[in-house]
Amino acid sequence: MTKGRLEAFSDAVIAIILTIMVLELKVPHNPNWDALRPLFPVLLSYVLSFVYLGIYWNNHHHLFQAVKHVRGGVLWANLHLLFWLSLVPFVSGWMGENHFDKAPTALYGVVLLGAAISYTIMVQVLIRSHGPESALAKAIGRDAKGWISLLCYVSAIPLAFVMPVLSGLIYVAVAIIWLVPDRRIERVIDHKDSA
Repeated sequence: MTKGRLEAFSDAVIAIILTIMVLELKVPHNPNWDALRPLFPVLLSYVLSFVYLGIYWNNHHHLFQAVKHVRGGVLWANLHLLFWLSLVPFVSGWMGENHFDKAPTALYGVVLLGAAISYTIMVQVLIRSHGPESALAKAIGRDAKGWISLLCYVSAIPLAFVMPVLSGLIYVAVAIIWLVPDRRIERVIDHKDSA
């Protein structure tokens, strides 16, 4: 199977997830700026979730630049990732509607952790499929950002029951870490093309 079909399907699913999120935003019936104040937590949750979905879409795109082929295991690993991402609109809405209360903030972290674990599994399945000397394996390396993210989520989930605001700040910090462009795959591909 070519990787193009998997990429197109993943792009479509992520686009649908983003569409569902924006359709869940309720428009105030009052034309005053004050009408937006109660919606601020919902908008904040939406922005954070939009950024996370954008990060996953971007990293998925970069990851598959180094992929030559996909096999059955990769398809299932990709579906596993899409499952967790499909839960983002629900937990994002619940967290925003409940003003970042304890349980919704913890569940938001569980979904982020599930997405991070599934992405890590997909990367490992791809590396096994392409071999330890492949451009993909060289580009991913030890994946420090990935492991740091997992540790942050694991610490933020129980913290949400004590200090949900701090938990939310951890989610924001992880997003910021990933907003910094990751050039690992581009460097390996550019180096390979110039050789």
